[in-house]
Amino acid sequence: MTTRPLIAIPSRFSSSASALRYAAEVGAAALLEAVYEAGGEPLLVHPARPSDDGSEIAHRMRFADGVLLPGGGDVAASHYGAEHHEALYDVDEVQDAFDFAIARWAWADHVPLLAICRGLQVVNVSLGGTLEQDMKDHHRHVVSELSLSTNTRLRSVTGNSIVTISCYHHQSIAQLGEGLVVSARTSGGVIEAVESVDSGGWFLGVQWHPEDTAAADVPQANLFAALVAAAAEFRMSRV
Repeated sequence: MTTRPLIAIPSRFSSSASALRYAAEVGAAALLEAVYEAGGEPLLVHPARPSDDGSEIAHRMRFADGVLLPGGGDVAASHYGAEHHEALYDVDEVQDAFDFAIARWAWADHVPLLAICRGLQVVNVSLGGTLEQDMKDHHRHVVSELSLSTNTRLRSVTGNSIVTISCYHHQSIAQLGEGLVVSARTSGGVIEAVESVDSGGWFLGVQWHPEDTAAADVPQANLFAALVAAAAEFRMSRV
């Protein structure tokens, strides 16, 4: 039996969870299921505050064949030199510090990385980009069609030129981070997907939530399948 590639997913802090008496660390069931159905082994990772230089992250994450940065609360505006907007919610210093450390490690070491919603925003900011803190037109509980740019990894992975996306966000990319290229925008110009400029490592970032519909939507499931395939290849390269 083939060993499943290990996909590290930073867990999210929660004030409570069913059957647990106190605060919890959680991951979205649909997200974990999508990774598992794609052939990966999803592993939630405790978001401990890293050292200032993040040096221990590589040691902690040495087991990972791939990384999935999931959605979650807002990124603190201070990370991109902005003042805190009153619309920001669920900002957590430890979660930010850990997610940024994971993103920088995965990017620098060319570890396959799929970034979703907040995860995409973390990667963008870690590469010097900025965010629109509160969009005038929120994309919360919005399902729409999205045209994908030609000659992109995203279009190749999904197998479609147009996909149906499930969105839940009130923030978006403002200034694009270094090393990233846009692979999809809404008709209104909102960046919905990015990928890496060079081929140094496998990376895709999407602003929507592919896990919402992956069980019944092949193009969305293909995002997780592509991450797992890249993780399997990465594992073999380290043997």
